[in-house]
Amino acid sequence: MAGERRRRGGDGPRERPRERLRDRDPKQRQQQKPPRGEGRVRTVLALTAAAAALVLGLAAAAAEWNRWSEASRLVTPHPAPPAVPSGSTGPLASPTYFWGTYRPHVYFGMKTRSPRAVVTGLMWLQHGGNLRHTSEQNDGVSRYGWLMHDGENFGVQEIRDEGLVLRTEFVKQPGGDHGGDWSWRVTVKMEGKGPAPLLSLFFYVATDGQGTLRPVLENGTRLAAVAGTAEELGDFTLTFLPPTGEGGEGPKYASYNFLAAGVPGLHRLTDLVRQSLRESSVFSPPGRARRRFFGVSSTGGLPGEPPQGQLLLHQVTLEPPAVLEVTMESGSAAGVRRGRLAGPALSAALARHAATFEQRFEETFGLKARGVSLPQRRFAQAALSEMLGGIGFFHGRSLLRSERQEEPVPGTESLLFTAVPSRSCFPRGFLWDEGFHLLLLGRWDPVLARDILAHWLDLLNADGWIPREQILGNEARARVPPEFVLQHSETANPPTLLLALERLLPDAPLPYLRRLFPRLRAWFEWLNRTQAGPEPFTFRWRGRDTDPERFLNPKTLSSGLDDYPRASHPSEQERHLDLRCWMALGARVLAMLAEHLGESPAPYRDMAAALSDNDLLDRLHWAPELGTFADFGNHSAAVALRWHRPAPVPGRPPPAPQLRREVREAPRPQFVGALGYVSLFPLLLQLLQADSPRLPALLGSMRNERQLWTPFGLRSLARDSPLYLRRNTEHDPPYWRGSIWVNINFLALRALHGYAQALGPHQERAAELYRELRHNLVANVFRQYEATGFLWEHYRDSDGAGQGCHPFAGWSALVVLAMAEDY
Repeated sequence: MAGERRRRGGDGPRERPRERLRDRDPKQRQQQKPPRGEGRVRTVLALTAAAAALVLGLAAAAAEWNRWSEASRLVTPHPAPPAVPSGSTGPLASPTYFWGTYRPHVYFGMKTRSPRAVVTGLMWLQHGGNLRHTSEQNDGVSRYGWLMHDGENFGVQEIRDEGLVLRTEFVKQPGGDHGGDWSWRVTVKMEGKGPAPLLSLFFYVATDGQGTLRPVLENGTRLAAVAGTAEELGDFTLTFLPPTGEGGEGPKYASYNFLAAGVPGLHRLTDLVRQSLRESSVFSPPGRARRRFFGVSSTGGLPGEPPQGQLLLHQVTLEPPAVLEVTMESGSAAGVRRGRLAGPALSAALARHAATFEQRFEETFGLKARGVSLPQRRFAQAALSEMLGGIGFFHGRSLLRSERQEEPVPGTESLLFTAVPSRSCFPRGFLWDEGFHLLLLGRWDPVLARDILAHWLDLLNADGWIPREQILGNEARARVPPEFVLQHSETANPPTLLLALERLLPDAPLPYLRRLFPRLRAWFEWLNRTQAGPEPFTFRWRGRDTDPERFLNPKTLSSGLDDYPRASHPSEQERHLDLRCWMALGARVLAMLAEHLGESPAPYRDMAAALSDNDLLDRLHWAPELGTFADFGNHSAAVALRWHRPAPVPGRPPPAPQLRREVREAPRPQFVGALGYVSLFPLLLQLLQADSPRLPALLGSMRNERQLWTPFGLRSLARDSPLYLRRNTEHDPPYWRGSIWVNINFLALRALHGYAQALGPHQERAAELYRELRHNLVANVFRQYEATGFLWEHYRDSDGAGQGCHPFAGWSALVVLAMAEDY
């Protein structure tokens, strides 16, 4: 066919147009003839346009490739060998850490360190009150927390709820191939006198996508046991023993209900149980009045939500006081079991573990030898125990967003073993919090701390980034406001894991450190690359708030110090002092690690030397007009929040007034006048030499009551600073603008302790401040615990009262190290 078209192309029809052209008028022919060279120009223009289109197409393709590549790297794990070796968290490799209270968001529950694990837990209901399950900030429970918890074998917790006292205890018993056995004891009693209310305790076991559960009923109504099978547990039996009276008295009268249902997800357990409650059950003890109560009944699950697992729940309704026990027995431990861990055997095991805990606590921290009172020692034990009891194991995907991608993407499937800052407010992993947690955990149990650190480093993506907030799994995500779920790939966090590694380094096994090194190097290189400042050896936190008119001072969540005042108008010219100091610490620790491993420390040592150079630090961050170290940026101090009424829209109700920022004086490049924690960072991380001429000014600001000093610890922002205790928006009260934070006060104590031991002209002054600050901080945190039963997120600078989230046994538990003077 093609050849036929070519042959036909040579016939007359090709000539006829030419003949017609010759027959036309010459003037007409001249008009038809293109000017000389125009055809060549048209050709060139056509080729140029084609080339431009090709270039644009290639550029678009390249841009699309870059976006795809970046999105791909965002969700691609780092190629280095994992820091946590495969199988090392399983029941055979790590039996004592396999089972644990790894569900910190519930008042009492246990699970294994495995994805989609079988979970167990406790709920309770004082009839006439509310169902309790997940620990909530404002649910009316007056006190709760672990009094003893060793992180491995046992724990004792006390909960006080509207006159009810619950004591939850557990003990693990090794044996077999699946993590051994464990037993619970729950003791309930009422404070004061008066008639005991009717109380229901709900013990449950649930699966999350794998495993099967089979109810074992007694008399058709009481769930006596659950026979289960799961991939990581093999065969197991959970037995619910009948309640007894307090103090080992005989059987206690109770009514029983049970629930078997499909679970759409573990995050819906509370809703499922609440929906199943019906006021149709009757409590009728012999010779007593009958009372109706809410009992569970089968509902077929939650409407419109297909089940992903099973739930079996045992409800026991009784009048306090009473003691209830639950045993979990592993099928593979049958041949080595020395008898059921219940009754007197459980009591003996609890007493034995409690004595061992107290002895180990004293050997570790030496508080009794230092003359610390018994109430303060009990407080310190509780602070450590609450942190250990707040360790969780999480599994799932983060929701990530690249700065060059509009749509978020789910991250790679991840596992995380971590302590959490707060069981009620923040029951998930936070990157910079964890470095502080590991300072205490590493002193108590270095093996545990090293394991947690390795889990964090395995979150590294191909670029070397670790999302600062870890929201893994539906249970974790259900506790997070939607605006905080998304993690942005430009956002960093202080590398406090290196602060912890510095303490762990001397005794850590070399194979462990070799697994960590490539990941730490990639993470540090990412920080150095992405958070670089406008000139050499300066750094700038990325990810500041992008709506400057909304905030009195745009927040810097990536710094960890949230609303601490920075430059009023975010720009690329900013130099952030605290980040520079963190990078100096990181370079120093990586140099130590490289040398320890026989690697070349030179690049890190050179960087650490440059970032620790006091003259360069002066040039970049000393503000003579302020008399302190400071951030630098495009800043105006003449800002204020004012009410504005937006322009009305025709046909709509008048818009509500809005609190917006007014700038009364244009910003200009200058140092930021905000004396506070950031100003102290060269001292806090001990970058200043012992004879530094800048030390007296910082020590003076620390001790000045008009600035940072209070009888309860160092406030975060000086009382004479422009933004002291100022709201950031209508809905954002001051956070790091005056409150006392234990983690930064701990760094201050650590630094003052160091300067007090270093020869120099400021040695005595540092020692004096150290003694006063340590006394003030420890006394206030203990006093607030005694008054409220909680460690708090931060403390009010006017009277020392606890503020923010509670319990907050994250970095606030560092008070234990301050009591021990262990820095």
